[in-house]
Order: sequence, then structure tokens, then C-alpha cells
Amino acid sequence: MRQLRVPTRLRGIDPAVATAFGCIILLLFAGSIYSPNFLSPDYLLQQLKVASFLGVIATGMMAVILLGQIDLSVPWVVTTGAMMACAATAYGTTGSVLAIPFGIFCGAAIGLVNGLAVAYLRIPSMIITLATNAVAQGLMVVYTGGFSPQDSATPAMRFLATGYTIPGLPNGVLVWLCVGLAAVFMLTRTTFGRSLYAIGNRERAAYMSGIDTRRITLLAFVISGGLSALGGVLLAGYASKASQSMGDAYLLPSIAAVVLGGTHVLGGKGSYLGTVAGVILITLLQSILSVMQIEEAGRQLIYGAVIIGMLLLYGRQKPA
Repeated sequence: MRQLRVPTRLRGIDPAVATAFGCIILLLFAGSIYSPNFLSPDYLLQQLKVASFLGVIATGMMAVILLGQIDLSVPWVVTTGAMMACAATAYGTTGSVLAIPFGIFCGAAIGLVNGLAVAYLRIPSMIITLATNAVAQGLMVVYTGGFSPQDSATPAMRFLATGYTIPGLPNGVLVWLCVGLAAVFMLTRTTFGRSLYAIGNRERAAYMSGIDTRRITLLAFVISGGLSALGGVLLAGYASKASQSMGDAYLLPSIAAVVLGGTHVLGGKGSYLGTVAGVILITLLQSILSVMQIEEAGRQLIYGAVIIGMLLLYGRQKPA
């Protein structure tokens, strides 16, 4: 029996990425049926702005997952980055100028602790990142006294999240675009990016080939922490202030976006285009659930079901 031949142009397409974009089209179609305004340019641009926050956070999560690790400290790293950036405004003009880099630095510092523990102390990433998440939560509760933070976002933070440097393109989307281009360059054109894939495929083989696996792992967690904090800074700018637990809603979506995009949960395989597709898919799903007035518990149930389904699909075998 004659076999069907796949066109040459389609052979290099990751099925998971194609599936994610197919689901995006289906969601857009379903949303347009439920609400006529779902496909309006203004609404889609607003959804893209919302997606940019998750996109920045998911970029850091992807770097860690490519190693075959996980970063569960995202919720309070996001919150810490936002709170510390806003807290810097209490120190006058200098504090306001340094607010954004200070918030990112705090997140990168937490990522550094995670990376040192995973790479050099060989503590499982799931355990240490849960621990640092709890420590960050405790520190922020002590800092605020258990109340809502009183510091507001700086004008620069609000402009970065909601302003327009290019007419028609929100700055939040522009930030995600810059982060995404840097991620694509890092993953495809640098030794660091190739090392992420090598370690995720087989860490011992990567070590024997001369890759400094501990340093690469450390840097991946620093990147994850810094980008999570940047996401928090953007969220604080979007809301004009930080709030406790503002990062809780981003742990499952950031993991789901990466996995939905075809990044192997055991490491070694994945493309940033897939992560972009996963972020857009999750954002559209959130939007439809909001329009349908699904409660938060139902949304979390759906995210969990999505992750379990993709684990069953991609997690049974290591990539070739």
C-alpha cells in the first residue's frame, strides 16, 4: 500500500507547535461565536498586552524546563520583584530611577539561591524552589506587616507596562518582543543555549563533553528569577501598585504555556515559537473562561488537566 508523503515544507514543523496554533484558531472561532467583539482589533491587542506579562515569565520558565528542572518559586518571585520595585520609590529620585533594575535584581538573587542549591548542592529543584517561594513570601509579609503595600509604581513602570513608544503597539508587548528575540538568539546562536538542550537530553553526557553543567544550571535559574521579577514589575506598572499574592495566578499558566508549546517536560527539546503559541493559547483560554464567567477554581482545574494531559503525551519518553 502506498504511503502518503509529507511535503518537505511541513516535515520540520513540530506537531505540538502546529497543534497549539490550531487550538488558537479554534479558540478564536469559538470566541467570535460567543461574542461578536472577540475578533475586534482593539480586543485582540488588549489580549496581546495581557499575554505579554505571562510571556516574559514563561520565557524564564522555559530555560529551566529545558534543563529537565522546574521553578516553583515563580509566584512570590513575581510578587517580590513588584514589591521591591515599588518600595524603591520611597528613596526619592534615585530610588525611582533604580526601581525597575532593583526589582529585577531581587528576583535574580532568588534565582541565584535556587541555582546554587540545584547545581552545586544537588537539591531537587522542586524542593528548593518551593522552599525559596515560602521564604520570599515570609519576607514580603514581614516587610508589609501583613497589609497591602502602600508604595505605588513609578511613572517609568507604568509607562513600561501600559505606555506606547511605537503607535499602536503597547510597551508591554514590545518588552515581550525584545525578551523573545533575545531568547531565540540565546537558544539558537549561543553555546549557552545549545548547552541547555544538551544537559536536558543527558546531563552526564553533556558534562563528559566539556560543558560546565553546574554553571549553565545556575545561570538558567538566575534568568528565570530575573524574568519572573520583570513580569512582576510589568504587572505592578499595569495595576499602578504591587499586591500580595499577585504572582499566584502565574505558576500553573507559565508551566502550561511552555508544555503546551511542545517543550519536553523532562528537558532537551522545545522551541520558543511553541512557548509563544502556548502563551497566546492560555491567554485566549483565560479570556473565554472569563467571558463565560467560570470561577477561579474551575480555571485552575482546567490548567491542571492541561498539564497532566501534556505530561502523558510528552513525558513518557525522552527525546531522541
